[in-house]
Amino acid sequence: MKFALLTVSYSGQFYLGEALSLEQQIHKARELGFDGLSIETKRPVASPLDLSRVDRERIKALAADEGIALCAVESMSNFAGRCMEERENNLAMMKMVLELARDLNVDLVKVFAAWPGIINDEEEIALYAPYEKGYYYKKLYPADLRRWHHAVDGIREVADWAADLGITLALQNHAPVLTPGYEDLLSMTQEIDRKNVKLCLDVPLFQERQSDEYVREAVRKCGPLNVLSHFGAWNFSENEDGEVVQDPAPSFGGKTNYRTFIEELQKADYAGYLVSECCLPVLKNHRIGGIGEVDYLTRISLKYMKDLVRETAPVPA
Repeated sequence: MKFALLTVSYSGQFYLGEALSLEQQIHKARELGFDGLSIETKRPVASPLDLSRVDRERIKALAADEGIALCAVESMSNFAGRCMEERENNLAMMKMVLELARDLNVDLVKVFAAWPGIINDEEEIALYAPYEKGYYYKKLYPADLRRWHHAVDGIREVADWAADLGITLALQNHAPVLTPGYEDLLSMTQEIDRKNVKLCLDVPLFQERQSDEYVREAVRKCGPLNVLSHFGAWNFSENEDGEVVQDPAPSFGGKTNYRTFIEELQKADYAGYLVSECCLPVLKNHRIGGIGEVDYLTRISLKYMKDLVRETAPVPA
């Protein structure tokens, strides 16, 4: 199983300090022990608006020289806007994202049904825009259904463009529109009905639904459609014995069931990447930390996940 670093971790948004450029993040990924880099398409690191054709060629060459795979391009899409101009602006952005992926020889682009957005110019560090996270038992009323169908229609359109470029889309199980778990993710993908639309299944986004039974069911139901997955670097620490342990997840206050998730991925012969992200405010002693704290959290969480992969590896027959 392969591991990648998501560029949001070193985007300068959730810690005190400057962002690292794509070139610097390629070096950082190698230094920390990752196999690949997943590129999130927003400023200040990797907006398609800012990367010239020369930049793109240089990034490809450096990644090849460093032995770091550019494994995915991750968009910040929102197909569910109420206003037609919002939806058309999103489609225009997605065309640029697909072109960036093509130029970097990346054949996997992650999409959200409805990304809520980042507020990056009001506080010391970035904040997520407020949004309704939803619950898996929530009934859908007309406004919810309209947003659902906007998302389906928009992803279909982008999927057709992506198919012409040999690119697969991976729809992430992230709120809003999609409720916690896997059911909405799988249902929307089936309704989109495009062969090049797959899944990005993240177990932290199951929230409190972390039982062994539910996690196994999710991986088995999603099966080979699952091509990408993330884990959060923010809720790990070391105990007095130096053992890396998982802290309660900030979204629901419990532990994320990574063990069962990875065990089931291995049984399913999952061939995608596990992508590390540090995308919440980095705090130490109730103060905002610097880039060194990001390094620490990223290192220990990667160790934890690599140990899980070894511990849950199938025994050869």
